[in-house]
Amino acid sequence: MSHSPSHQHQPAVRPEDVLPEGVDSTAINGLTVRKGSVAAFVANALRLDDLTEGTPEYAALVAQMRELAPALRTIGLLDVFRPRSPAVERILAEAA
Repeated sequence: MSHSPSHQHQPAVRPEDVLPEGVDSTAINGLTVRKGSVAAFVANALRLDDLTEGTPEYAALVAQMRELAPALRTIGLLDVFRPRSPAVERILAEAA
């Protein structure tokens, strides 16, 4: 694991450093990222296995996940975590 010199000796980032209390979104690299984006994506990804591909419910989950994918990329989540599910990986690739 390589460490960038600019990240050495920096304090740990706390949730309130990213979004202070009472703030529901922030702009990162020109994209507005809402509080709850990661949790919503994960909740939808977990529900995919319970639904049948091709149904309206499945399509709605996939559409929401595609909409959230840019926020996950922008915050760097996909730089440190990889999906276990081939379906989720496919959705993220399609949303790229």
